[in-house]
Amino acid sequence: MQAPSQGVHLLLVEDERSIREPLAAFLKKHGYRVSLAANAAEARALLPDHAIDLALLDIMMPGEDGLSLARFIRASGDLPIIMLTAMSDDTDKIVGLEIGADDYLTKPFNPRELLARIKAILRRAGNMPPALAEDGEAYAFADFVLKVDERRLLNAAGEDIALSTGEFRLLRELLRRPGHVLNRDQLLDLTQGREAAPFDRAIDNSVSRLRRKIERDPANPQIVKTVHGAGYVFTPAVKRL
Repeated sequence: MQAPSQGVHLLLVEDERSIREPLAAFLKKHGYRVSLAANAAEARALLPDHAIDLALLDIMMPGEDGLSLARFIRASGDLPIIMLTAMSDDTDKIVGLEIGADDYLTKPFNPRELLARIKAILRRAGNMPPALAEDGEAYAFADFVLKVDERRLLNAAGEDIALSTGEFRLLRELLRRPGHVLNRDQLLDLTQGREAAPFDRAIDNSVSRLRRKIERDPANPQIVKTVHGAGYVFTPAVKRL
């Protein structure tokens, strides 16, 4: 049976051969294509000529380190990045995440944990529809206006509808992607910066609360509709103001 990851191309940047080659073999066994680089210079040379789907970057390397390489990658696009390091220093983790890394793993790690994180990041990123522009946001939909900068939801009479932080973030992200089905992993990543755990009902609960505030009949929703087995879709026309 063909692995579901078939065709996904990873870049593994690791200076220690004893880690680089066994890890590459493990990932290839699970259906991934893997390009290897022993340092940042080799990685920079590989990136322009290969369609990489995700980069695994060791932080502590001779010469240019992984954080600098992550800055270079992030400056040129949205390629998902997982940082790998032998150090558990929170400073490195914070810097890596501030640069734009998607995840961080401290050595030694179980390769299966890395595999799970790769799958989670690719699942969230792979089908994420592009968002509408963010500057000076205000959206009109149905009988409501959401003023993003002011964090205010107004009804047709101009009255404020109180939203919790979670409800506001959920509505904002749905409005930015009208007509696109978003699954729970994607919505959790967009609103809370994390992936769904098994049996995680956080998004479902947020959707239920939001529906009570914007749907005429929350039991028969027409604004935020459920797509069974797939997620949720925001159905009304959205106008940028």
